[in-house]
Amino acid sequence: MKLEKSATDKSLFGVCGGIAEFFGISSLSVRLIFLLTPGLFIPYFILASTLPAKPTPPKSLY
Repeated sequence: MKLEKSATDKSLFGVCGGIAEFFGISSLSVRLIFLLTPGLFIPYFILASTLPAKPTPPKSLY
């Protein structure tokens, strides 16, 4: 498993959802850490621009 932006659990870019999926924790807790810790907005935007996007699952025809 590698660190990727989430395709399904995303609010802005999917960074927090991808980190939560990678570590197996709640995405809400990751979002709260990014919101409540001063200075993490810069690493967030760096991760948003450098992390690869997880491929979206194909939609079923049925």
